[in-house]
Amino acid sequence: MKLLSLVTCYISLITCFCCPLTAQTSIQLPQLFQSGMVLQREKPIPVWGKAEPGEQVTVTFRKKQYTAVADSEGRWRIDLPKQKAGGPYTLKVGSLELSDVLVGDVWLLSGQSNIDVHIERVYPQYVDEIDHFDNNQIRLFRVQNETNTHGVQDDIRPTATNWKPLTKQNAWPFSAVGTFLGIRQYQETGVPQGVIVNSWGGTPIEAWISADSLQRDYPQLVERTLLYQSDDYVRTQARANQLADQRWNEMLETMDPGVSGRFAAADYDDSAWPEVNQYSMEWAKNGNRGIVGTIWLRQHVTIDKAHAGQPARLLLGTLFDADITYVNGQQVGRTYYQYPPRRYDIPEGLLREGDNVITVRFINKYGIAHFIPQKPYMLCFGDDRFSQNPLPQDVIRLSEQWKHHAGASMPSCPSGDVSLQNLPTTLYNAVLYPLAPYALSGVVWYQGESNTGNAAPYGDYLKKLMGCWRDRWQDQQMPFVIVQLANHDGRQQTGFPQPIVAQTTPVNSGWAALREQQRLTAASDPRAELACIIDLGETVDIHPLRKKEVAQRIGLCFDRLVFNKKVQLSPEILSAEVQGQDVVLTLDQPLRDGELFEFELAGSDHHFQNATATAKGTKITISSAIPVPCFIRYAWKDDPTRANAFGLNGLPLSPFERKL
Repeated sequence: MKLLSLVTCYISLITCFCCPLTAQTSIQLPQLFQSGMVLQREKPIPVWGKAEPGEQVTVTFRKKQYTAVADSEGRWRIDLPKQKAGGPYTLKVGSLELSDVLVGDVWLLSGQSNIDVHIERVYPQYVDEIDHFDNNQIRLFRVQNETNTHGVQDDIRPTATNWKPLTKQNAWPFSAVGTFLGIRQYQETGVPQGVIVNSWGGTPIEAWISADSLQRDYPQLVERTLLYQSDDYVRTQARANQLADQRWNEMLETMDPGVSGRFAAADYDDSAWPEVNQYSMEWAKNGNRGIVGTIWLRQHVTIDKAHAGQPARLLLGTLFDADITYVNGQQVGRTYYQYPPRRYDIPEGLLREGDNVITVRFINKYGIAHFIPQKPYMLCFGDDRFSQNPLPQDVIRLSEQWKHHAGASMPSCPSGDVSLQNLPTTLYNAVLYPLAPYALSGVVWYQGESNTGNAAPYGDYLKKLMGCWRDRWQDQQMPFVIVQLANHDGRQQTGFPQPIVAQTTPVNSGWAALREQQRLTAASDPRAELACIIDLGETVDIHPLRKKEVAQRIGLCFDRLVFNKKVQLSPEILSAEVQGQDVVLTLDQPLRDGELFEFELAGSDHHFQNATATAKGTKITISSAIPVPCFIRYAWKDDPTRANAFGLNGLPLSPFERKL
């Protein structure tokens, strides 16, 4: 009897201890809530999650407790009172304990690939600075890519790589714009910085807008997702594409005469191979069509005794489309698509004194294989080989001439589009909606390249995006910085590039039209600013590398929007006056004096002609042969390389079109 009582007592004790633990461990927090997180200062801080319906949830922060009860669906939310910057602190939610929590400013950066571009990509621009990244007060968080065609979801995809402090290693695969913005804002404010990056390369703006926002004016966009709401269809199509790609690659390896190391071998006799210039592209054509399949190019390089055996970096600019590259028969690099710069490291001992051979195997599924001009093609040695400007004595520039041999000629690889990230609403549903209501200081939107083919509705899309995001956060004052598209020749991004010839006459430009939509949208919204970067782009690269400068201009916009600082941004036009055949613009700040380019005037027929322009103080005078000017525009090209209207603060005048 005594034994039975002891057992009963023991079981009761176990039950007593286990029940609260079970209840507490039912609490779930969103993925954003992790140790090392940054909470927004000087604003109420929402903390939310799930628990058992009716369960009481206790949040403890800075020695104060706050409670809530989960509703019938298990949802709960507690808004912590405003906090001053500081930390590290501990945040307890039930039995969950998050450590090393900071309070400071939190920024959300979203858009497409120019937000994605990593620190690794821009490293040669800022070698010394990146080598010394080390600031525990700056924390980085990358939202994992995911789509949802069915509707909004509660949380983002889990990841093992959550909030991380700024180090070179942690920043290496992280957004360069985001990293440099965090650094800039910390230098300006001295408070902790949290940078959340939520972007996806190549995606259109429609993917980031809610279905409710699109339904009224663009119901056809919402309907586009209906086909893809069948998970069976999506899986089947994706599997079919995978099998087609697998079969295509199997055939390629069977049909290519250069595989198994034959054409890449250091001792292969290529004396009979014809010589071609890398920029001619005739070597990549079959008649008027690009060769689909493989093409082999070889180049012999003489290495002197001083550099023989040393580790080196091979720069092969940028190539279209995929490549596998060998040095003396050993594979040193492989890239699967056109955009990344080819920076291939050559290990110590591979290069020998005298003759060495570089072999490039192009693999193309469409278009014309080609080398991108205006990019570096060289071998770099020494400690500076990773930088943008290695020492001249440690550089061997490659010849434009290559030995050439055909590889495999293949049929096109069939595919069906299951790129769900490009469908309307899918990213809003999966990776934007779940982030709210995490308290933010401001949002950066850097996107538009994927919408240049149809720029007309972009301004309306952008207004809807800002509206539905503000609605989601229940904050109509949420600040947005819109990064305007940089200069770039959009014709270079296709598989059929055009010769690089500067446009000197007026043209219609989808890139310019989209920039104008960005400018007008920012100007119409008192809680938005435009970061103009028309001078920071590259003619041949849709991913320009000067991301630190982009971040600095974004920071200036936030100085005005968030911190109410009296800063001058890009010059803005206050008035435009027609004086005979001349037009006089008055700006809000003085410009650099002198002759200006890329101005155009048009009469009532809207037929633009080049005009001469001169800046003096806050005035620009524009002249042409048009008797009665009715319209004016500036930098209205994809790549207006001669645009040179700058304020004394070094910031450019935005491209624009204006009725007089």
